[in-house]
Formats: sequence, structure tokens, C-alpha cells
Amino acid sequence: MDEDFDIPAAADMNDDLDFPDETVALKVGEEKEIGNQGLKKKLLKEGEGWVTPENGDEVEVHYTGTLLDGTQFDSSRDRGTPFKFTLGQGQVIKGWDLGIKTMKKSEKALFTIPPDLAYGESGSPPTIPPSATLQFDVELLSWTSVKDICKDGGIFKKILTEGQKWENPKDLDEVLVNFEAKLEDGTLVAKADGVEFTVRDGYFCPALAKAVKTMKLGEKALLTVKPQYGFGEKGKPASSNEGAVPPNASLDITLELVSWKTVSEVTPDKKVIKKILKEGEGYEKPNDGTVVKVKLVGKLGDGKIFLKKGYGDGEEPFEFKTDEEQVIDGLDKAVATMKKGETALLTIAPEYAFGSSESKQELAVVPPNSTVYYEVELVAFDKEKESWDMNTQEKIEAAGKKKEEGNVLFKAGKFARASKRYEKAVKFIEHDSSFSEEEKKQAKALKVACNLNDAACKLKLKLYKEAEKLCTKVLELESSNVKALYRRAQAYIQLADLDLAEVDIKKALEIDPNNRDVKLEYKTLKEKVKEYNKKDAKFYGNMFAKMNK
Repeated sequence: MDEDFDIPAAADMNDDLDFPDETVALKVGEEKEIGNQGLKKKLLKEGEGWVTPENGDEVEVHYTGTLLDGTQFDSSRDRGTPFKFTLGQGQVIKGWDLGIKTMKKSEKALFTIPPDLAYGESGSPPTIPPSATLQFDVELLSWTSVKDICKDGGIFKKILTEGQKWENPKDLDEVLVNFEAKLEDGTLVAKADGVEFTVRDGYFCPALAKAVKTMKLGEKALLTVKPQYGFGEKGKPASSNEGAVPPNASLDITLELVSWKTVSEVTPDKKVIKKILKEGEGYEKPNDGTVVKVKLVGKLGDGKIFLKKGYGDGEEPFEFKTDEEQVIDGLDKAVATMKKGETALLTIAPEYAFGSSESKQELAVVPPNSTVYYEVELVAFDKEKESWDMNTQEKIEAAGKKKEEGNVLFKAGKFARASKRYEKAVKFIEHDSSFSEEEKKQAKALKVACNLNDAACKLKLKLYKEAEKLCTKVLELESSNVKALYRRAQAYIQLADLDLAEVDIKKALEIDPNNRDVKLEYKTLKEKVKEYNKKDAKFYGNMFAKMNK
């Protein structure tokens, strides 16, 4: 627009109006109102695609502005130069900010803008009369995506170079960046290449961590940073390699995401952490019972190596089977999350390493309560066959094998691991529609046995709700199964569902009146009922005593 007529926001139009963010669906020649403040849009030419610009985007348009009587007061087309501005930042009249964000690329539309969304009662002499309704024939040529990262106008990101792939760094990841920070007047404040930091910890100012979580590998962006994401009211004094930032200063930061190392929590309690040093191949990972081949180096916190495998001349990679307690638990769990060819650094707390005991290893002694560190490369692995790769007889055989493994572990008191074996056994045979009648009988017997044994594991692990569900599955197959009724009653007692426990126990005794275990459980139940009755009597006695007072 002309330098003497810049379609600025009118003096009394700076307050945000509550308009819906919406794309107005119109046919060519059709006119509709946008929002409820009198702004109208008439579609003159369809645009491309379905995407529309957002607040913060830098848009480029051609336009012609006229009064309602047809008097033209401005035209970028006459000048031959498109007009550029940042959408939603008050750089133009409100009618433009609200109308243009409903447009698609290459779309042409006629906007009729009432005075309240243009120049109000005062107008813009000498070109715009007071209280004038304006019309603008606008063509949206293009826009550069500028994202309001925090949705509060605090950080706007303009992509200068598109990144690769689709992933973004997460809080735990370690990123490598180049950045340059300047004040609004162009004064250089800081510049650094090859800076590495953990996203959660941040670097320089809060804006870097916020922005980098929205970036892709290799992406370069320009950040417009308001004080709340810079250095706030206090600013920052100059240092040996960085300039001063005045109080309440905005910053322009050019940020490039060079690379990052993915860091993840292997266990829910965050005591086994994995940092990927080199990405692996494909998407497959070891499952339980997989034979894995790894190169590894184990270190203490002071850097002392206590174990080294697979790195000597002609030395084969170290081989072990997952979920067989052949290595420490943390290493076992972490390797199960890796891909072939992946190299990772593991941080393993004592609970998942050697615990509170001293452990003599190949090259050094690991002191009690030591956090240990492993650098591991997963060279290769041979996965156990998955159920979808088996025929029906193989599935039954595999289920039987897992059941036997579970039995051995149960007898050894390793209930969590036994439970996993029983669950795996059931998964092999849970879909039996393709089985023959004889195979269905075999599968049913295995399901009943494995679910019952798994329920016994859950009771030992105090996972009573899960035990109850497993017993219910058995009873759906065999409604008179005494063991299922007995174990479900045990679960109900622990869950304080005493009425349900009594129903199951009585039914079990009807089926097998001489069952000693069920009789003992009935005795336990009666004692529990007495205990609860005493508690209830005491509670209500105290309550009535207080009421009498």
C-alpha cells in the first residue's frame, strides 16, 4: 500500500474481538457474513487446497480498496507490488486480520468491512471519510507459515529451512543446535554453533527449549521472542562472550536444529534411562525369549570399566537370551527396546543393576548400591516365532511350552516372570476359529490351566483385581471350575467384596463339599465378616455417642 496509506490498525481498534477461527464455505458469487460484527465475504475465485493462514503467518496479497460508491482509494495492483504483512498482529485493520485468515492460496474475495472493523468514526482523512464502510477486492498470493508456539503471542516461529522426517525432540532428549540472538535493533547478543543441551534443562533463554520441541531434524527457524520467554523484566547483564539484554527486551533468534539424541525412560519408575547414540534399522525389536548378540562396555560412575564384551580381536559379540535373568534386569529391559544396529548409552540404578550387594565382575568390583552405565550395540537378534507366523499345531505346542516354563518359574517363586509366560501362552491360542475340533479342546484346556496359574501368580503379587478377572475368564469356559471359584473368592476377600466371596465359596462347596482348601477359605471369610461387623459396630457406636452429646 502507499506509504501515506498503510491500512494501519485504527487507533480505537486495538482490542481483540471475539471472532471464530473458521474457514467460510462459499460458492463463487456467494456472499456470507463472517462472525457477528458485520464483516462480509463474497467469493470471486476458488482457492487451492484446504489450508488457510493462521495468526502470525506472513501473508502476501494483491488488493484494491474502494468506498461503497465505487471510489478507489488504493490498489497494490496499480503499483505492481504485492503487499506483505503479519496476520493477526494488528498491522492492518481488523477486518483484514479476520477476513484474510478465511482464504486459501490463490483465492480472490470481496470483503465488505464496516466502520468498527476499519477506521471507525474518525476515518482516515483525506482518503477515508468518517464512519465509512469499505470494500476490498483481495487475492491471497501466498504466505509463510509463522507459528505462535505457546499460543500466547510470546514466541513466533518462522521456518527458514524445512526440516526432515516428522519427529520432534522431547523433554529428555539431548539436542545439538546453532543459534544467533539479536535485539530488535539488530544488536548481536549471543552466537554459538554446536551447542548441546537437554531440552528439559533448556539453554540461554526459555524460548530455545520451547521452540526446539516444535522443530524437525535440520530445520532452521527465525524466532520472534517476547520478554516473558527471553530475560523478562530484569534483562541480562553482559558476560565475557554474550552481550547485555535490557529489561523487557524482545529478541530475534535464528535457531537451527542440527541433530539430537533420543533419551527415553525404559522403566516407569525412571530408574533405567536409554540415550540413543546411533539409530538402528527397521522397526523390529527383541521379544521375550529372544537370543540377542551385543557389544557392550560397563562402567562405574567414576569411569572405571568393570565389563567389556565383543570388542577384542576376533571376539564374538556377547550372547544372551532375554527375560531369562542371564544379565542384570536393567540391561535386559533396555535391550528389549532396541533395534538392530542401534547403539545406546544406558544409565541403570542399583535396583535394576547389582542392588545392595558387592558384585565381582570381569574387570573390576561393582560396589554396593552402584548406579552403572553401559554402552551397548545390538549387533543381531533371533526373535522367537510370533503366533501369526505359526500354524495351528505350532501355536498349541508353543502355548504348552510357555505353560511349562511358567510352572518352573512359579515353583522357584518368580511369580512376575511366571505370569508373563502364562500370558504369552494364552496369546498363542486366544484366536482359535481356524482350529479343528480336537485342537479347540486342547486350546481350551491350556487356556483354563494358564489363566488359573496366572491368577495364582497375581494373588501372590497382590494384584487382586487382575486375579479376579482371570478367574472370571476361566468360569466363562467352565462354570463349575472349583479352583477358579476358590481363587476368585480369595481375590474378592482381599478386595473386601465379602458377599461375592461367599457366593463363590458356597458354589464351590456345592460342587466339591470335601475340598479342604475351600473350607479353610470359608473359615477365613467368616473371620473377616466378624472383623468388619466389629468395626461397623464401633463406628456407629461412636457416631451415636457424638450425636447424643
